[in-house]
Formats: sequence, structure tokens, C-alpha cells
Amino acid sequence: MRTLQTAVLLASAGGAALMAGLFCAFSYAVMPGLARGEDRAFVRTMQHINRAIINGWFLTPFLLPLPLLVLATVLAVKGHSPGALPWIVAALVLHGAAFLVTGTRNVPLNDALDKVPADAAPDLLREARAAFEDRWVMWNTVRAVLHTASFGVLLWALHLHSTGVRELTP
Repeated sequence: MRTLQTAVLLASAGGAALMAGLFCAFSYAVMPGLARGEDRAFVRTMQHINRAIINGWFLTPFLLPLPLLVLATVLAVKGHSPGALPWIVAALVLHGAAFLVTGTRNVPLNDALDKVPADAAPDLLREARAAFEDRWVMWNTVRAVLHTASFGVLLWALHLHSTGVRELTP
């Protein structure tokens, strides 16, 4: 069971790291780069990105850590790395919160932007961008922070697990 717990924690940390990296890259490079472009280019590019990202390379590290963290929590409760339990639960909460932000904030904004026709008038493109850009960037930054925090606490949980710490206090 200890090997299973290690594998589950490593896979969860890997997923958190990949998501943190993706969302951070959007925060500090992709969105600032797109912000410099025209409305039509911005809208079309985000539409293409939002359609292209729904694939296994994205969905696996985005979705898989949730059930893995539930399994890691159960294993810790059953005596495998009990000292890591609070950190595993914290990672589960953080990853779950990021998942909710994506589903309730970013995805609805993506869906609304996707409805803008490719040949829309400049005024419609400007309005669509104004309704999307600042809110999407803010919520993307929130999920980047949540995934980064999840990755950090998972690293600590892995440390506690690997050293066999049974409780938090000496």
C-alpha cells in the first residue's frame, strides 16, 4: 500500500504541476501577448485555443488528480502516511477549488466567446472581448494560484510520506 500511496501522490503532484504551469503561462505570457492584438485576432485566437485545449493531454492532468487525491486521503486515513493527511486534504480542497473556478468562471466565459461569429462587426468583437478578457484573466490567475498551492502542499505531503512522519508535532 505504501507504494500505491507514493504513486498516487506523485501522479497528483504531477497533475497539479502541469496545471499550475499551464495556467501560469497564460497569466504571464499568453494573455499579455494577446492583449496587444486587435479585437478580431484576440477573439479568434481564444476561440481556437478553447476548442483545441479539450483533449487528453489537458483533461488527464486536470481531472485525474481529483479521484487520486480522494484515494490518497483514504489511504492516509487507513494508516498510510497519516502525517501527510492534512496536506493531502489541503491539496484536494485546492485542486477542487481550481476545478470549480474553471467550471463556473472560465468555461462559461469561453462558451460565451465561442458564440461570437467569425465575421462579427468590430463593435460586437470589442464588446465580446470587453466582457471576456479581464474577468477570464482574473479567474485564470486564481486557478493558477490554487494549482500552484496544491502542488506545493503535495510536495510537502510527499516529503512527509517519504520520511514516514506519523504526526505533525514531535
